[in-house]
Amino acid sequence: MNEAATQADFFVGIDIGGTFTDVILAEQNSHQLFAAKRLTTPENPSEGVIAALGDALEQAGIGAGSLARVVHATTLATNLILEGKGARVGYVTTEGFGDLLQMGWGVRSGADRYDLMIDEASPPVERMMTIEASERLNWRGEVLTPLDEEALAEEVRKLIAREPGAYAVCLMHSYANPAHERKVAELIRRERPDAHVALSSEVWPQFREFDRAVTTVMSAAVGPLMSGYLGDLEAALGEMGTRAPLQIMQSNGGVMSTGAVAAKPIQSIESGPAAGVIGAAHSGVLYGCPDIISFDMGGTTAKAALVTGGRPNVVHGFMVGGKASSAGKRRAGAGFPVAIPTIDLAEVGAGGGSIAWVDAGGLLQVGPQSASAMPGPACYGLGGTQPTVSDADLVLGYFDADYFLGGRMQVFPELAREAIAKHVAAPLGMDVAAAASGIHQIINANMAAAVRLVTVERGHDPAELSVIASGGAGPAHIVEVVEEFNVSSIIIPGTPGLASAAGLLVTDMTADFVRTQVMEPDALDPAAANAIFAELEAQGLDEMRGSGISDDAIRVERHIDARFQGQGHEISVPVDTGSLQHDDLVTTQDEFRELYAKSYGIRQSYPVQLVNFRTRIVGQVPKLEFVRHVPLAGGPERALKKQRPVYFQRAGEYLETKVYARERLGAGDIIAGPAVVEEPDSTTIVPPGYCVSVGDYRQLVIERE
Repeated sequence: MNEAATQADFFVGIDIGGTFTDVILAEQNSHQLFAAKRLTTPENPSEGVIAALGDALEQAGIGAGSLARVVHATTLATNLILEGKGARVGYVTTEGFGDLLQMGWGVRSGADRYDLMIDEASPPVERMMTIEASERLNWRGEVLTPLDEEALAEEVRKLIAREPGAYAVCLMHSYANPAHERKVAELIRRERPDAHVALSSEVWPQFREFDRAVTTVMSAAVGPLMSGYLGDLEAALGEMGTRAPLQIMQSNGGVMSTGAVAAKPIQSIESGPAAGVIGAAHSGVLYGCPDIISFDMGGTTAKAALVTGGRPNVVHGFMVGGKASSAGKRRAGAGFPVAIPTIDLAEVGAGGGSIAWVDAGGLLQVGPQSASAMPGPACYGLGGTQPTVSDADLVLGYFDADYFLGGRMQVFPELAREAIAKHVAAPLGMDVAAAASGIHQIINANMAAAVRLVTVERGHDPAELSVIASGGAGPAHIVEVVEEFNVSSIIIPGTPGLASAAGLLVTDMTADFVRTQVMEPDALDPAAANAIFAELEAQGLDEMRGSGISDDAIRVERHIDARFQGQGHEISVPVDTGSLQHDDLVTTQDEFRELYAKSYGIRQSYPVQLVNFRTRIVGQVPKLEFVRHVPLAGGPERALKKQRPVYFQRAGEYLETKVYARERLGAGDIIAGPAVVEEPDSTTIVPPGYCVSVGDYRQLVIERE
């Protein structure tokens, strides 16, 4: 073991994906990086984590006791929801509202309103698992009907007999007064002391009944399994000798303690994708392009997000459990709303493991079904027989069978060809190369839709932006994915296949809180606003101090959601952190009007309501830093490994293509396409008509010639 290294402090980022588990280990002073990648172990995800972490520690020559910070992103919560494998939830609501989750919004939008065959999502809770409490509050939190505890206790016993794995409680207007919800929790725990109970007044105390109810139900559904998994992982890390506390990535782009996750597990639902966006945003600032599109293509999904001024947009509502996850319009098939702060991204079921298939009409489809880690793509030789995007990429020459994961994992091109021939080429009457090319084009079109959603559909011109592409498969596909958008440049950061893990090392701790209190235009109440902010900030400060963050490293951010009187949607307006006066709230109304005009192009003078009061507490922590590289002697030919045939769409055939080792490229090198740049965790494809240059941080910059 390296004696000097054991005296240093190391940061580690751990990201569990659908196919691979990634680990980035960074030395705090020298910024030296050690990377490891293992197949994800779905039955027990912590096994893959410990194996990959062990690989990284071995490379660095250190023990787990040298770790000063351990940050983790996981798709566990997302997968539990998508696969319907969360805990069976017992739901408690106000009398008369028991059918809320079955009814949903009760409306359709867009073309969905005309679809007579639409496949509506199943309600998140079975009706038989719902009980009603005799009680009622008004929107101010005033008691209209007292809680009938005796009748509710009998209903709770009936619900417990149906053996739910967790409980969700969402009573009318409990965001304004949590007393009745707390009494319900007390009654449940009296019968079941070990029960996992999620209260809407604690999970996310904000108005809009359906959104708040679904958020609470989802939090309850993932809570028991998330708590169990994190407990197992903490124990396994402790057995390795790790003394650093485990921190978990949130959907909002910050991290939190495992204790905070146990209280609000729904906050981790977009954990992995958020880490990738934060890493891309950090890289964009480093490279001098703070306005970017973040694109990440992994084994099961592809994610796109917009970053402006070095910061991703954070939204307060996200759709999960449908055909795609995004902050887009509420439509049938889009899933269910989760009302928590989430980085505004679009996620589609498109990755290296996406399965290609021919539908009943004889059309080629790709995804959203995935081969995942087990059995994996056919070329892995682990039992998978269905053709996937990775199989197509291997057949097209994008990946080297002898250098997959840097040569640490054997793959089998003949198995890829057999799967494509049997399931795609033969049914469609074409050769294997054409079938593989078709798979490649379709998956690229699917992913382009995600890029379009976060740019064009949000009113942004992609031609004014650069793309930072990552993920194990992202650099191989990105040029064709964004070709139609005419972006200014495409940038591949270092270790792109582990970008989400690296992104974890540039995050701060954050805690978000919200409280609904409607203030009418002519009844602004600065005393009430100050009291709400003080209470929310006290909660956040306690959480940060409990995680060891000093007061001088804590930053407070405030926002107020405002809307025109009579509207149903709001815009969030930043406000000062000092004591607010009446004039400050009037200024917030004026700033809302300006933001509204900027967003919608219409300037209105209607009265403005203040609706939600939001606080974000940021605990700043030491982060991974990146160092500049000096140019190397000679030209890029020093990095030339060999040549191999690679299929390019615009040529319509295989071209003999030079293959370069990325680690031997230096700042200032320029290579004309067609070219392949290989590294252990990913492969970058540069088609004809493009060139790639190497930046000061060894980032690859792809541009049209």
